[in-house]
Parts: sequence; C-alpha cells; structure tokens
Amino acid sequence: MALKESTLVPEKAAFSRVVNAGSGFSRGIARGQTVRIVDLEGNQAVDTLFFDAHEPTNRYSAVDTIREQGNIYLTTGTRLVSTEGDVLLTIVADTCGRHDTLGGACAAESNQVRYALEKKYMHNCRDTFLLEIQTRLERFGKRDLTHNVNFFMNVPVTPEGGLTFEDGVSGSGRYVELRAERDVTILISNCPQLNNPCNAFNPTPIQVLIWD
Repeated sequence: MALKESTLVPEKAAFSRVVNAGSGFSRGIARGQTVRIVDLEGNQAVDTLFFDAHEPTNRYSAVDTIREQGNIYLTTGTRLVSTEGDVLLTIVADTCGRHDTLGGACAAESNQVRYALEKKYMHNCRDTFLLEIQTRLERFGKRDLTHNVNFFMNVPVTPEGGLTFEDGVSGSGRYVELRAERDVTILISNCPQLNNPCNAFNPTPIQVLIWD
C-alpha cells in the first residue's frame, strides 16, 4: 500500500458533485486538472472508465497498466495507461491503499452466473454505464465498455490465480486522487451490487471533486 494524503482543499475545488448509489457520472477532465473520488460512508466500490477525450478508442487498458507498473493493484504513483500506450492519468494521492482493476464491472449476465438466475434483472454497473452514455456521451457505444478500475474494491488473487470478492479495505472519507496527463473523459458507475461484500451489502454515495 502507498498511502498519501492530498494538500488540496475541498472548499477550493472548481467542481463538486455527490453521486448516489447506483447512479452514473461522466465529465471531461482537462490536462493538468486533478479529480478526487471520495468514499463518503466507506466500503463502496466505484467502477470507473477513462478515455482520451479527443479519441475515445484510446481508452484505459488494465493489461497495459498492470504490465507497465508490474503490480495488479493500483495506488499512489500508478500511471493509468491507455490502449495506445499513453498515460491518461496518474494517481497522486490515495488514503485507501489499493484499488482493483481485475474484477471488471457487474452485469446482468455475471449476476445470474455468479449468484442466481433470478439476479439477472438486478441493477448493475454495465446498465448504469449504458444509461450514462446513451443520455450524456453520444460518441460512445457498447464497444467502449472495456477494462475498468474498481476504486476502493477489494479483490484478492488466490494462490491458484482465482479472484475473490471480499469486504472492502476503505472507510468513511477515504479518497483517491488523480492528475490528468491529457484531456480525458471519466465515466463512473457508483456500484449498486448487493450480492457480494464489495459494498458491504449496502451501496452508498460518493463525491467527485475537480481542481484546476
């Protein structure tokens, strides 16, 4: 874990918004701006995608990010690398300690496979992403929903190479902060998952702040 607090003051942020549990969020972030995602009540997973604002096909790549940093978890100092090898953002502060980029986003299909057939129709992150791009990001489509970061989510890797979804390592007020290294678009699903402990079985709001 690479814990580091930020010197930025929330009252001086140029933008601030609370995103309710299960809701989506998207916004452009200019090069040099800093975005902070705050886990307001603790134990909340925040599924997040990043794109080059001028070329959405150049988007966050979990594979390239993991390879370049030699670590499956993200924390302070991690550079989020795109499919074209560009650095989209750098994590500059982190009071949680580590974040997942292997577990993916919950979907109707994964809910029924992992949990039960009747769970297929429960609210999920993929549906939140789709609703957000249909209403606010006209240039995007289903094919743009690829690798994502799960901020605050605890997904240990077993010795056999499997993934487990465990109780979170975050807490109330903890945050992750990223500096944009180029103009980017952020797309968030504040995860509504109720079938595993990633949200403590009780999804809660988050806050997004941006500084110039």
